[in-house]
Amino acid sequence: MKTLYLDIFSGISGDMFLGAMLDLGLGLDHLKAELQKIDLTGYHLHATRAQRCQIEGVKFDVHLEDHHSHDHGHEHDHAHEHDHGHSHTHDHEHGGRTHAEIRDLIGRSALSPWVKSQAESVFQRIAVAEGKIHGLPAGEVHFHEVGAVDSIVDIVGACVALEFFGRPRVLAGAVVDGTGWIDCAHGRFPIPAPATLEILAARGVPISQSDEPNELITPTGAALLAQFVETFAPMDRLAAQRIGFGVGARENKTRPNVLRAVLGETAAAAGHDWEIDSIAVLETNLDDMNPEVLGNFIDMVMAAGALDAGHSPMQMKKNRPGLRLTLLCQPGEADKFSELILRHTSAFGVRRWTAERRKLRREFQTVPTPYGEVTIKIGRLDGAIVQTAPEFESCKKLAVEKSVPLKSVYEAALAAI
Repeated sequence: MKTLYLDIFSGISGDMFLGAMLDLGLGLDHLKAELQKIDLTGYHLHATRAQRCQIEGVKFDVHLEDHHSHDHGHEHDHAHEHDHGHSHTHDHEHGGRTHAEIRDLIGRSALSPWVKSQAESVFQRIAVAEGKIHGLPAGEVHFHEVGAVDSIVDIVGACVALEFFGRPRVLAGAVVDGTGWIDCAHGRFPIPAPATLEILAARGVPISQSDEPNELITPTGAALLAQFVETFAPMDRLAAQRIGFGVGARENKTRPNVLRAVLGETAAAAGHDWEIDSIAVLETNLDDMNPEVLGNFIDMVMAAGALDAGHSPMQMKKNRPGLRLTLLCQPGEADKFSELILRHTSAFGVRRWTAERRKLRREFQTVPTPYGEVTIKIGRLDGAIVQTAPEFESCKKLAVEKSVPLKSVYEAALAAI
């Protein structure tokens, strides 16, 4: 299965992630063209080749026009409380943006629905963490102008990169930060930075510290990890096809300041060539839910990108008839769908866990029928075809076009298979 492995031995920041993606083959012109779909001006991008500890990669920077280049590297790169290691005063010059304004900016852009949805989710993670720290609702969290432009470019750019590479499964190594202190606009804080720790804690990601006397994980880097990474573990059966390095701003004391990104295929478990991935399983029991509202909820979450959702009858306490609602989604979207369950059903709690899947290798072909061509799905295991099925939507479309029963088209497709 197509896999992107983030080897975060020296941490991760938004600009290092984009540097690594550019080194893997993301075109800078493609990135610029996608970012131009947002109503955001006053900046330009720089991508140069650079070395850390004699390892060469791409150094990515956002330059604000008529101001200092914002060479944040491994400095804080987003929110109002951080000064990025420079003497910027852009929060006073420009007024900055709230999280709600940034969400609207992305929402009304011409970006793809997937990029919009993922970027908004990453920003939500940062805003919730900052809001918790500063006692503010997430929508009111303030990103000063430098941080706002940087965050939008880094976060939207990261989502554009993942879509460019075909939305691979994302895995990463164990999360390790440095030690010591960082200087923020409102004082000194120990590493990990408060927002970094909150973002990782919300997703339940374990974090360790090393003897590197610098910050390694920025809040933006933490939010990208929390959103996209399925599991944090050493490489396992990963066949590398391309390797890219994103270069940070400074020379670290104990390790090269680079992010290594490995794009390749996760090899099958011994004995079979099935695909392996992980999904989040969300579940709750309901005994007081209007069935019409529940039906609408299933439609809503499927439209929002759930992999599957459904309910089954069960007997609950006090011998009440009830339903077990089950929803499957990508691990990075588990928080989003947990919130939807709590907001739109009568549930007071949601159980969740991560499950490993084994999937047949799939391919799609068309077959001729008396009514026209129908798309069929083929499932293979160890090279042999073990499942075939007509695609329902393809059959439905043809049935409408030819004014014939859906059953007739479906049976003709089966016969053709």
